[in-house]
Amino acid sequence: MNKILTLGAAALASAVLLTGCGTTQPATDSTRQTGQKVALTDATGRRITLDGPATKVVATEWMPVEDLVTLGVDPVGIADIKGYTRWNHSAPLRTKPTDIGTRGEPSMETIARLSPDLIVATQGLSSTAVKQMRAIAPVLILKDGDRDDQVGQMMKNLDLIAKATGTTRQAKQAKQDFSDQVAQSRQALADAGLDGTEVANADGYKTSNQITIRAFTRSSQVGAINELIGLKSAWKLTPKDDSGLVTTDVEALTRLGDVPFIYIPWAGKENDLFRQQMSSNALWKTMPSVQNDKVHRLDDTIWQFGGPRSMGRYAQAVAEALTS
Repeated sequence: MNKILTLGAAALASAVLLTGCGTTQPATDSTRQTGQKVALTDATGRRITLDGPATKVVATEWMPVEDLVTLGVDPVGIADIKGYTRWNHSAPLRTKPTDIGTRGEPSMETIARLSPDLIVATQGLSSTAVKQMRAIAPVLILKDGDRDDQVGQMMKNLDLIAKATGTTRQAKQAKQDFSDQVAQSRQALADAGLDGTEVANADGYKTSNQITIRAFTRSSQVGAINELIGLKSAWKLTPKDDSGLVTTDVEALTRLGDVPFIYIPWAGKENDLFRQQMSSNALWKTMPSVQNDKVHRLDDTIWQFGGPRSMGRYAQAVAEALTS
């Protein structure tokens, strides 16, 4: 029988304690002095100058939303509030921002009505949308990821938002919290004799009768976190972009060997590909991971593409799953 595990109460309490210190209070960094201009260079190399630390911030993607909340900055507008609230419980919203539309097509009219002093977006947003937003307010573009240094890029994004909002002290605390969670998780795995264990992360979805698997290689963000806590990736696939993901098929799963298989359901536990649609799949049932009870489903409210809050919680969840 497959193990269906979530972040347990004790681990969750630990995560709350760790991330609560200095990162969930309103931003009061001494650098947030009015009248002090803030100069920034974003991921595109574009230089931006703000009249002062931004306080009315709009975010078009969930990763910067998480970072803003982590830093104690409540965004006035975000894309797809319902989705963020459903999928990211690591940095819950404390206020009721305005929904600006979808992440791929934010409403310019709604953004303009909010009169933001900064809009934070990622490189995945279309150049047309970015051009329109720049007519409304300064736009800070973040890099979605870096397959050669996912954790470093995650921290660069946090630092850039912190500089823009005058919350560098909160950023320092958030990074320390993350480091503590990683260290605790690594120690738990080492104590269990699991240091150096190969694992495979994936998710997937079914359209019509076609099953698609997304392999999270060592170059993905969760792959990088796995390495930080002492694990290795069983995937031998090479990603073609900075997401570190590779789209493949069910047959690829059979080449993984007898390793722990870790996943977070693509569409939530109520639509679990591996537990439901693939339960009768012949190839799936022959996998050593399935036969030897090494399939681990993590809490689907851990956002796999989030910031330090999500990734710290992910590290703890993996350690708990593998040592339970």
